[in-house]
Amino acid sequence: MIGSPRYWREIPQRYRYEAAECTKCGKIFFPPRLVCSGCRGGEFKKVTLPLDGTIETFTVIRVAPSGFGDEAPYAVGIVKLTNGVKVTAQIVDCAPGEIAIGDPVRLEFRRVRQDGESGVICYGYKFVRTAR
Repeated sequence: MIGSPRYWREIPQRYRYEAAECTKCGKIFFPPRLVCSGCRGGEFKKVTLPLDGTIETFTVIRVAPSGFGDEAPYAVGIVKLTNGVKVTAQIVDCAPGEIAIGDPVRLEFRRVRQDGESGVICYGYKFVRTAR
């Protein structure tokens, strides 16, 4: 069960692409954490992550989990953003065979899935390749 649309809208890292930056050592966490793994600090400030990055690695999902069968095959990759933070997300708008490590990508806010018969649409971030 996904929950109410209000619940999903209130997850800042999913809908506003917010991360937490440790005020003591500057390490950035996405999604945010309560304790810094670098210095064990507990004070953070909100930061918005950059939208651009490069593909560090990826895999092609050919047998999709329940609810995503109509999308297979699709690519999921780890993207290193311009500030060094790494994010895992689906890579869209290209065939899986066209993707290469090092490709530049840009984050876009897209439909992730629909909650069964209720029709509640969940949104999140996906990456789109940009010009090389």
